[in-house]
Formats: sequence, structure tokens, C-alpha cells
Amino acid sequence: MDLQALSDFDLVAAHGGFGRAARVSGRSKATLSRRVAELEQGLGVRLIERGSQSLRLTDEGRALHERTRGLLSEIAEAGEAVVLGASTPKGRLRVSAPVVFAHVALPRIGARFALAYPEVQLEIVAEDRKVDPVEDGYDLIIRIDPSPDERLVGRRFLNDERLIVAPPGMPRPFPRADGDELAAKAVLLSGTPPGTLWRMSSGMEADIVLRPDPILRLSSLLMVRDAVLAGAGAALLPKLLVAEDIEAGRLAYWGTHAGAPVEIWALQSSRRLIGAKVRAFLEVVEKAFPEKVFIAPL
Repeated sequence: MDLQALSDFDLVAAHGGFGRAARVSGRSKATLSRRVAELEQGLGVRLIERGSQSLRLTDEGRALHERTRGLLSEIAEAGEAVVLGASTPKGRLRVSAPVVFAHVALPRIGARFALAYPEVQLEIVAEDRKVDPVEDGYDLIIRIDPSPDERLVGRRFLNDERLIVAPPGMPRPFPRADGDELAAKAVLLSGTPPGTLWRMSSGMEADIVLRPDPILRLSSLLMVRDAVLAGAGAALLPKLLVAEDIEAGRLAYWGTHAGAPVEIWALQSSRRLIGAKVRAFLEVVEKAFPEKVFIAPL
């Protein structure tokens, strides 16, 4: 397969037409059209449906574009590294991250990275859906407690905990002699199953088992935190999200939810090499959490 023809096809596909691709690349529409036609002839399939006013990828064209655009970027980056004698981060870097982590941590991390590597165009997308780095066009994805997946490789860069917090004026439950569950008015995520219990440990007394009494259900952790700040009830929330509110006295800390720590991983497709820009971004992220454990501000 002719890599230049493939690169020209991906350029046209990414910009939605020969005209826009020509303006971006400085190459003529005729040259791009000819190279795409040569690629179609070599593969024996139609990649682009050409209309009088629009361009549409065929199913085969869409599949080829999704599977090769990241690979071509890495090939170009590798070639540049050989020419320069070093791996210089440059080009586009797309990162997908969970909404809470993206909002709480990544604006500052992204700013540090952008200032340190001005030749990289960083895009961070906050989303909670399960994405595929190849199909969705991401260089790196951040996941909370990911399930094993042979298609992904990466490393854990942070541990977090889940805390039980409440409005400062809300009475905190204390252990009962009979050890029975204690009810507490609570704000829950929409998907929390009925009968959920919180086992709370404060480190100074016996664990307390709380039965959250939902007075409000919301679809995101950010919404849950805001509702607790407004006095609605207690909630189970990531330490990363509420540490500053606890320190400032806006939320009361009741205890830490018993259980394994929350693991936050940075992952990418196992089919791709770790490029210079991905490696540089991971270094900036890990410098932000040098202990690999989130510690609340003092």
C-alpha cells in the first residue's frame, strides 16, 4: 500500500473534502483526487462517494480512516525523530478522561503541558463513556478501575479513595451498641442500586454501616457534590473531588468508605508505540501526583 496515497486519503477524510484538504496542505485538488483514486484502484474498493456538492466516506473508507489515521501520525513522528536525532513532541494529542477527573485535575495539568510543549496541539475530552482509542481517535485514555483488556496497555498513575461527606450542620451518626445499620439522608447517583450500604471507617472507632436514605438522585458526581454543598444530604464522593471543600469547611468529613483504593490508569492501544507526545504528557501527569496517591491539601 502506498503510504503517501494513504496519507492523502486520510487528509481528505479528516477535512471532509478535497477542497478543504487542499487548502490545509497546500497541495492541489487534482493531485489529492488522483492519489485517492490510485489508492482505491490498488485496494479494489471504493473509499469515497463523490457528489457534485458533497463527499461521503463509504463503509470501507470510514473503516480504513479510523484504523490508520493514528498509525500514520506515529509513522510521521518516528520519521521526524530520526531526522532530528531526538524525539521532539509535536503534532496533535487527543486524550479522553472521565468527567470528574478531567474537570478537577486536567485543566492545570493541560496548561502545564501546553506551556512546556508548544508544538503539541492538546485536546482533552471529558466523557464517562467507554471509548476505544483506535476507533474513537484517541492517543491516550484515562480510566477509573479499568477491567483487564488485552487491547490496551498502560500504567496506574494515581490511587484515590471514596469519602463519605455531608453538609457541616448535618449530625454525624455514631456507632450503636447493637451494631445495627444507621440511616442517613443522602444524595445518590442515579444508577445506585436499591439496598446499597456504606461501610464507614474514621480510623478512631469501630466501622459504621450507613444505609443511605435517598432524598435526591442525580446523574453525575459533580451534581451530587453541588447538592451536598447546598445542604441536601450526605454522599459518597471521590477524595479528589471534595478534598478542597473539606479543607475549606464547606463539607464535613464523616469517614472513608472501606474497600480497595480507587485506581486511575492511563491507557493506549496495544497496537501502537508510545510516541514522544504521549510520553511527555504522561510525565507531566505523573509529576502532578508524585506519590501515586492523592493527598488532600493541608
